[in-house]
Amino acid sequence: MRNRLRVAAFDVLAPIAVVVALLYIGVALAWPLWWVSVCSVLCVLVVEGIVVDFVLARRDAVTVGTDDDGPGLRLAVVGTAAGALVAAAVVGYLQWTLPDRQLRDDSAEVTGIASSVAEASATFTPQNPTASIDRATAMMSPDSAGRFEDEFAGVAKDLAGRNVSAQASTVSAGVEAIGPQDASVAVILRGTQTSPGRQPDTAVLALRVLLAKTDGGWLVEDVSPIHSR
Repeated sequence: MRNRLRVAAFDVLAPIAVVVALLYIGVALAWPLWWVSVCSVLCVLVVEGIVVDFVLARRDAVTVGTDDDGPGLRLAVVGTAAGALVAAAVVGYLQWTLPDRQLRDDSAEVTGIASSVAEASATFTPQNPTASIDRATAMMSPDSAGRFEDEFAGVAKDLAGRNVSAQASTVSAGVEAIGPQDASVAVILRGTQTSPGRQPDTAVLALRVLLAKTDGGWLVEDVSPIHSR
């Protein structure tokens, strides 16, 4: 019984674990040509080891697992199998788990930035007409910030002259598309505009915010209205 367990562990399960780990790495890496070559060579070596083990069993009635004089060889087999499984786990983590986590983090970050910029672009106070513009441009790229300031300078002057206040809050924000370097977020706002002697005017606004990753951080590249069809 003891020898059967040793045969199962060292002569059967260990080589199977190595082959499975190699194939798993290939799947995780999407089988690049260099890994196809490496995996093929390593699998051939494993098969050759199994063949040699089988020949020893037929000739000497002893295998790697049952050879009491070869503890070092068994340790090498276990170490190789364990190393292959650890490598497979690390590659799988780096190729699948880490990108998924990065995607979730990026999605949450761009949604928060887009929501803040959208709210700032639809908020205005006559007492401090540049406050919301400064808050929005702080989250924009230099080119985008310059365009934004030029576009809203005239609007801010007009609203300040008429003593109009505007306040916006996000109703909903969602990622339309996202990649490693670019993202598009749709933001739905509820805006309220007040002016002296008139009832507050409430409206629903829809904005599309385009962002790009620069030096590891997301910056807004454009803010535009979403027109209904």
